[in-house]
Amino acid sequence: MEYQVSDFIPQRYPFEMIDKIVAVTPGESAQAQKNITMNEWYFSNGNQLTLPHPIILESLAQTGVVAILSMPEHHNQNVFFGGIKQAEFKDEMRPGDVLQLKVQLTKLKRNIGVGHGEVIRDGEVIVTADLMFAIEA
Repeated sequence: MEYQVSDFIPQRYPFEMIDKIVAVTPGESAQAQKNITMNEWYFSNGNQLTLPHPIILESLAQTGVVAILSMPEHHNQNVFFGGIKQAEFKDEMRPGDVLQLKVQLTKLKRNIGVGHGEVIRDGEVIVTADLMFAIEA
């Protein structure tokens, strides 16, 4: 089944940080794709051609939000990026990279969620992060 990012998250350009949703298991996990191009707004100064780390963390957070908002009981609610427990960056990401984003929810209780995210490029995990989510009650 093909999913649209706008089916799950309210963000639109320039705040929508994922290009395509690849897979969703409601309440458990989500996978998305991000194609980094020179046309991204954060490359507008032309001097810094690496993806800023906060942007990739937001991309992972949006992927995790898809796993939560795909649940019928949370449909049409707001989910906020609640924080980062840890994050590790093994390499930089540049225009031309195709990133696979995966978030596995490890805890979801009432209005709090925790997930483990990975960014994979060419079959190699280059970013890991543990993220927290707050679901609007």
